[in-house]
Amino acid sequence: MTTIGFIGAGNIGGQLARKAIENGYDVVISNSRGPETLSALIEELGPKARAATPVEAAEAGDFVVVTVPFKNYADVPVEPLAGKIVIDTNNYYFERDGHYAALDNGTATVSGLLQEHLPKSRVVKGFNHIVSADITADSHPAGSPNRRALGISSDFEDAAELLTRLYDEFGFDAVNAGPLSESWRFERDRPAYVVRQNAAELVANLAIAPRTV
Repeated sequence: MTTIGFIGAGNIGGQLARKAIENGYDVVISNSRGPETLSALIEELGPKARAATPVEAAEAGDFVVVTVPFKNYADVPVEPLAGKIVIDTNNYYFERDGHYAALDNGTATVSGLLQEHLPKSRVVKGFNHIVSADITADSHPAGSPNRRALGISSDFEDAAELLTRLYDEFGFDAVNAGPLSESWRFERDRPAYVVRQNAAELVANLAIAPRTV
């Protein structure tokens, strides 16, 4: 059985862990405060979940979800993630993270910076433009009318393929926005951000996104 490691256990991480277990995955969950602070979540999730440190979660995962505040991306362990696919849910909120000139002026992307930090990993951006509660509340089987769609961006075909499969298992259609250099198209304040949209609508919203906002 596949194990998903989680670096970060906030609203998005918790909801993804719930969907993962619902779909038969084992999960290893970590946060910055220590495994002992995750006891309530682990008790809720049951025997297919365990708490760990970020390094342990990185080591345990067949693939790993990074879902931490963007300002903490450089704290993500590097070597334990070498050779692995890393799903990045991060968004840049300058009010919380402080200003990053390269993001403000459109010369870098959030997930591109994580890829630079993890040069031996294969980063794919996803699950960043959906309200956390909708991960469980708005998922539907394949073929459902007007099924919600979510974006994908990666420089690696196998990473994009893995997230496409995971989206489908979790109840969403996938739209590939291209390499990480295009991942800004479904980030904060763009037309595709945290709105419900089917695949055709998401394609249209990606196309009209402004580079800087």
